Amino acid sequence: MATQFYSCSPIPAKPTTKTIHSKSILLHKPPVCIHRHCNNLVASPSSSSTFRYSISPAATPVAVGGATNPSKSLPFRVGHGFDLHRLEPGYPLIIGGINIPHDRGCEAHSDGDVLLHCVVDAILGALGLPDIGQIFPDSDPKWKGAASSVFIKEAVRLMHEAGYEVGNLDATLILQRPKLSPHKEAIKSNLSELLGADPSVVNLKAKTHEKVDSLGENRSIAAHTVVLLMRK
Repeated sequence: MATQFYSCSPIPAKPTTKTIHSKSILLHKPPVCIHRHCNNLVASPSSSSTFRYSISPAATPVAVGGATNPSKSLPFRVGHGFDLHRLEPGYPLIIGGINIPHDRGCEAHSDGDVLLHCVVDAILGALGLPDIGQIFPDSDPKWKGAASSVFIKEAVRLMHEAGYEVGNLDATLILQRPKLSPHKEAIKSNLSELLGADPSVVNLKAKTHEKVDSLGENRSIAAHTVVLLMRK
C-alpha cells in the first residue's frame, strides 16, 4: 500500500475584531492547517490575525492614594500580614499603640509598631492592595517617626471604602522579652478601637522564640496577623 503524503500550508484567517465595552486588548491567533488530519498550528509572523477583546472599566482597579481598590466584589476576603523589627537600646517599644516598658525598642522609620504594621499589611492584603511599604514608603520623610495609628486608620478607611468590615482578626506576637501578659488587654482594647471592631472579634497571642536566633536573643520582635473581612 502506497504511503500518501500531505503538504500543509498555513492559511491565514480573516482578521476578526471582537469588541466588548470600551477598552480593548490585541491578541494574535496563528493560522491553522486546512487539512482535517493535521492538528498542528502553523506559526507565521506575517499571517497572524488580530482579535480585539475588552476589559470592562468596572473590572479595572481604580487608583486610590497610590493604591488600587479591589475590582471584584466577594462576600469575604482573607489577608495575612507579617512584620519584624530590630530591637535596639534608646528606642521606645510600642506594640498596638501601647508603650511597653523595656530596655530597648524597635528601630524603624516610623514608631516601629510591629503589631499595627502587621495588621495594616493583613488588611491591605485582603483587599488586594499594595503592602504598607508601597503606600507609606520609608523613603518619604513625612512618615519619619509617624504614629502607626495613621497607617491603620488609612487601611481601615480603604476597607470601608471597598465595602468591608472586620469579621475577625487573629494576631501572634513573637518576642523573648518582655512578657506581654500584663499588657495584652490594653493592646487588644486599643487595636479594637482603631479597627472600629468589637473586642470579641480581635484575638491577640504572644509567644517566645525559645532563645533561638535574633527573636530568641531579644534582638528583634515579629508579628503575624490573619484577618477576615466581611462584606457589609
